[in-house]
Amino acid sequence: MHFYKFLLMSVFFFTSLQSYEEGHIYNDDIKIVYRDYGPKDAEPILLVQGLGGQLINWPDHVINFLIENNFRPIVFDNRDTGLSSRISSNLFTDENRSKTITNTYIRYFFRLPINAPYSLDDMAEDSILILDHLSINKAHLLGISMGGMIAQIVAANYSDRIKTFTLIASSVSTPGPLNGPSKDVRKLLMQRSNNPNATIDERIARTKKIFKLIGLENSNLETKEFYDKSVESLNRAGPDDSGFSRQLMAILASKNRIQKVKSIETKTLIIHGEEDPLIKVNNAYKANKLIKNSNLLIYPKMRHLIEEPVFNLFKEELLIHLQEV
Repeated sequence: MHFYKFLLMSVFFFTSLQSYEEGHIYNDDIKIVYRDYGPKDAEPILLVQGLGGQLINWPDHVINFLIENNFRPIVFDNRDTGLSSRISSNLFTDENRSKTITNTYIRYFFRLPINAPYSLDDMAEDSILILDHLSINKAHLLGISMGGMIAQIVAANYSDRIKTFTLIASSVSTPGPLNGPSKDVRKLLMQRSNNPNATIDERIARTKKIFKLIGLENSNLETKEFYDKSVESLNRAGPDDSGFSRQLMAILASKNRIQKVKSIETKTLIIHGEEDPLIKVNNAYKANKLIKNSNLLIYPKMRHLIEEPVFNLFKEELLIHLQEV
């Protein structure tokens, strides 16, 4: 484990929804910002976000459900997102960003090695250091999408720290070109990578296009609530969106975690949408086969996101899973 330092810098907030403590830790010189919801005597559950996701992007219905059932959700900004540190890299200057992205995708398609500025293992270490900082010996673990990939490493490398593992809309290896995102989704991901300095309105328009593909069918995104939350998220993250590409590069460089995943013994719940266009459903079947102590839930109407109608489909099964320890 790299040398790390903790800086006890916590602030208490109260919103109309829930109270939380906000603070940060350092992994070497990389700052990771977290929020700690719920009472300290409740069961801690660490939630790991997906590609480009911030801690504020966890839906209220998920956080509130966990708190109402005596859990203590702990959420955080992965490195390169939100208020956490941006990682400097000479691969992503204005002059060579496009070349780096193009070369990365070429190497991905031909299954060649990719040298990323950091790895998913580094991000897993960020995660466990938050638990160290909060003096939490054991916690439940839930990861979605890229967060699920990171959480797999946490569950494998730090098995004595994890009570249960929940894997949502994720994969145990970097999908091949024929098993990865649909063509339309890949196109939008490339657009975001190639234009990290887009205006807020351009980013919101792009977000709507992505959500229409990976979210619940016929969701209404033309609402003031969606616009306001998008603006809040974009303003909080700041104008530089290049961290998205570095996270994506870490995913593509990871190749596979099959041997690590096979070593997971923690009780695991795998949840996936049958219609997921970003991470295809066969990835869930593969994870279920590799993790011996796992249960698999597949939902026909679910895509990649966990909107409230989707969450309502599996929240009771999730609760049973968390309470059966």
